[in-house]
Amino acid sequence: MSGPRSTPEAPHSQDTATDVVRWAAFSCVLVPVVLLVYGTSLAGATGTALGLAAVTAVCRVLLRQSERSAARPLTDEPAPHRGRHHRSGTGAHRGGRHTGGNSPVD
Repeated sequence: MSGPRSTPEAPHSQDTATDVVRWAAFSCVLVPVVLLVYGTSLAGATGTALGLAAVTAVCRVLLRQSERSAARPLTDEPAPHRGRHHRSGTGAHRGGRHTGGNSPVD
């Protein structure tokens, strides 16, 4: 007998982003049909279909962009962002009270 066997991976792993986009495309067809069955005008159903298609397209782009950034190696991380509240160094805008020469003192 040879060494221990490794379990074979699934030949085609499920791509969750593709599944989400497929369900969204299905909804782009199903929702207007249901609206037509329940008496909505053709123009209203068409507008709904176009709106759902636009949202689906934007979500697909964002999902793909998210997948690409998640697959990027961690060594390519940019320097940490030094935003408004995370400044370093000294300066006049460090928080707290500032006494100025123009404020009246009792």
